[in-house]
Amino acid sequence: MRHRERGNKKLIGVALCALVLALGFSVEAQQPKKVPRIGYLSPFDAATESARSEPYRLALRELGYIEGQNIAIEYRYAEGKNDRLPGLAAELVRLKVDVIVVAGGGEPLIRAAMNATNTIPIVLTGGGADPVEAGYVESLARPGGNVTGITFLNRELGGKRLELLKEAAPKLGRVAVLYDPASPAPAREVKEHLPVAARTLRLTIHPWEIRDAADFDKVFVAVKKERPNGLYVPGAGPLMAAIKKPTVGFALKNQLPSIYVTREFVDAGGLMYYGADRADSYRRVAYFVDRILKGAKPADLPVQQATKFEFVINLKAAKQIGLTLSPEFLARANQVVK
Repeated sequence: MRHRERGNKKLIGVALCALVLALGFSVEAQQPKKVPRIGYLSPFDAATESARSEPYRLALRELGYIEGQNIAIEYRYAEGKNDRLPGLAAELVRLKVDVIVVAGGGEPLIRAAMNATNTIPIVLTGGGADPVEAGYVESLARPGGNVTGITFLNRELGGKRLELLKEAAPKLGRVAVLYDPASPAPAREVKEHLPVAARTLRLTIHPWEIRDAADFDKVFVAVKKERPNGLYVPGAGPLMAAIKKPTVGFALKNQLPSIYVTREFVDAGGLMYYGADRADSYRRVAYFVDRILKGAKPADLPVQQATKFEFVINLKAAKQIGLTLSPEFLARANQVVK
């Protein structure tokens, strides 16, 4: 009898354990998995940024992240107004995003994100400033804080762009340089790096500041009086993007060989672009997001420099300004727009 009671108690115990396990599995199955949330902070408007960020979204999909299913992206656009960036960055922090992607390398953009949080990982997507020199990271190999990502180091390419401009127009002597002084990277390039390259190439550079989109008319009038025979635009921030078409139009109208920092200027009719392959860099940003969402710390993820570069020539623009480019020069381009 006692043996039978002990057997019954054992069966009851097993049944209770099974019931507890089943309930546990049921509750666990009903618990929705946390969907990672990415903050995406851009100084541009939605239409401009959509085209620039497409390689990034495609790369995320290749890594298994499908927006609206197993990942959420909170987009914030400053629409060319840098004073909006701090508030937008603060919004993303309040939403408790898992990582903030800063879409572009302008210092106001990066500073806005860094001032908003020192704990949420921040991923850079390029930019001309040296991230160590600017104080974003301790070193490229060991960032040390909550910032990592891709750097373009545009300032190091300034000399190369002047060299290409000189090769395209061998008689080049005076180059007008249009830049936004509020953008630290282009300002530093104009003041510190371009003069050295210009001396080597026996060029004279004439820097012209553009502080507001309303300035360009009077600046263009002043530039024309100086009679330059070349144009270089080192900036790629919201202000320079806003006057992209007038700038290109000015170069074409005055038959100035020109070179730009971003592909968008060539798409708008400009002559040449040389710089980091932005699509490749945006794809690589997805790698950082993936690693961080899987538990890696930005402090331990080395900042990567751009490894692929693009040289694009607009042959239609060359014909429009009466510039003949040699077959050898054209062969060096990744793409010739006809």
